Amino acid sequence: MTYRIRMSLLILLDSLIVSLAIFVASWIVYPDISVFAMPALLISSIALLFFHHLWAFIYKLYNKVWAYASVGELIAIVQAITLSIVSAGVVQYIVNDFAIYRRALVVTWMLHVILIGGSRFLWRIVRDRYITEGTNKKRTLIVGAGSAGAMIVRQLKNNNNTSELQPVAFVDDDFSKQKMQLYNLPVMGRVKDISKIVEKKSIEHIVIAIPSLRNGALNKVIVECNKTNAKTQMIPKIEDIMTGKVSVSQLKNVEVEDLLGREPVELDIDAISENVTNATILVTGAGGSIGSEICRQLMRFTPSKIVLVGHGEFSIYTIEMELREKFGNMGIEIVPIIGDVQDRNRIFEIVEEHKPTTIYHAAAHKHVPLMEYNPYEAVKNNVLGTKNVAESADAFCVETFVLISSDKAVNPTNVMGATKRIAEMVIQDLSFQSKTKFVAVRFGNVLGSSGSVIPLFKKQIEKGGPVTVTHPEMTRYFMTIPEASRLVIQAGTLARGGEIFVLDMGEPVKIVDLAKNLIKLSGFTEEEITINYTGKRPGEKMFEELLSTDEVYPKQVFDKIYIGKTNRVNTDVVQSITSEFQYLSINGLKEELLLIANQQNNIKEIVIN
Repeated sequence: MTYRIRMSLLILLDSLIVSLAIFVASWIVYPDISVFAMPALLISSIALLFFHHLWAFIYKLYNKVWAYASVGELIAIVQAITLSIVSAGVVQYIVNDFAIYRRALVVTWMLHVILIGGSRFLWRIVRDRYITEGTNKKRTLIVGAGSAGAMIVRQLKNNNNTSELQPVAFVDDDFSKQKMQLYNLPVMGRVKDISKIVEKKSIEHIVIAIPSLRNGALNKVIVECNKTNAKTQMIPKIEDIMTGKVSVSQLKNVEVEDLLGREPVELDIDAISENVTNATILVTGAGGSIGSEICRQLMRFTPSKIVLVGHGEFSIYTIEMELREKFGNMGIEIVPIIGDVQDRNRIFEIVEEHKPTTIYHAAAHKHVPLMEYNPYEAVKNNVLGTKNVAESADAFCVETFVLISSDKAVNPTNVMGATKRIAEMVIQDLSFQSKTKFVAVRFGNVLGSSGSVIPLFKKQIEKGGPVTVTHPEMTRYFMTIPEASRLVIQAGTLARGGEIFVLDMGEPVKIVDLAKNLIKLSGFTEEEITINYTGKRPGEKMFEELLSTDEVYPKQVFDKIYIGKTNRVNTDVVQSITSEFQYLSINGLKEELLLIANQQNNIKEIVIN
């Protein structure tokens, strides 16, 4: 229906209601009214007709989409009708020898509100209750009967033509909301009742509408949702809504990251700003998962220059273009450099030229099984590369050097972990003889990084399975890429020299549980996508550690950040170990390499407090 036709029909309908209402009201109030009063009523009817259309146009009653009418539209109708009645009363007073049919006008007002308002809202009722009921929409349960839940329901109802979801009911753990109704939908129970409600109401879709829901609580909700066959989605996180990245109505699939992540690390903004703002920062491995996220986080603190170092041409080009696009108007100099940390002369040239205040060393080989087959490459990159960058930092008086380490450096059982442990020793030794503050940051597996388990599982699920898990009891610590990057940046502000910082990563997660969650969140059952156990791969541990027993300080030095006790090894020993590592790795003597790494891991000659 065109706007002109629609408007004409509304004007015609209102004209009939307004013209006749004063006569009906007078007959109700004054059953024996004299025929001599008809001229006054006729004048009142004409006045009402004129003033109604005048106020209707002022309040834009003919421009509103009444299929989505709500309280605001009802208020506009009442205001327009009230003013038209008052205006007609003034006319009646003037032409009727200062007499007003007050009761008749009051009843007329009531008839106008009922008939005009009812005619507008009737279309919405018909549309909501009858037209959309017959459509092929998915019956949807909303978890959370708060403001976000109400907003979701309103959006879904207002977008019936485009949305495939039909809200049916709410669940909420708030006792005061039980058996209440919101937007004509009942609150049918609590989170623990989800499976019963899904079965009773034939629910096909579940929307979790609690943006401030923390991960532990979210996990409990997902466990209940997973007992059903309904697809589960959620509204975005509160921080994404507040920063304007997304709106509440933009539903997203529940990701494994949502279940495994924890409270975000709250940064000491002032301390970071003091270290980063207007400073020159150098990041090695800047094109990698962690290195690129460190760059993104650092850019928010407006350094004067950020130097992106990496040996992969495409990865450095990608992060450079991204930073220029997002932060190009902030006046930060972005310098992309192709260089390999194994090339000592090149690294010294870079550091000498740019003279950074802080170096974040994220360049490393990190794939455990792959490094078992290539031990010498692991040593060249993780040990010698770290040594090159660290010694260049010492030579050119860099203020702070932050090494990205790994939980696999604790009591290492694989080449990658052993090389990371020796890299820690290299910078710890330098910290005792240099003005540069050298620190290491340890964390567990990073969700979504290249080579991590989740992208592998997703590919296997896309192919129809099976999902391969090494062992049913294998556990790992997990964290998100932004979380790891924040820890690295914060560690730079806490550095005094020689420390190993560790994030409180919560409880370790079984890999098989991770696989089961991902299968379910992808919309499949374990019967459709099976899990196969392949056995431990070379160098893998069953359980990871973040600190050995003699390294732990029980008290956090910052929210969710621990500091490990550091063991000093003198320079001659470090040089000897590094040389021996090179020899053993070249000759493929992995057992001897691990033995040396573990011996040094347990040295207790000097404990630095």
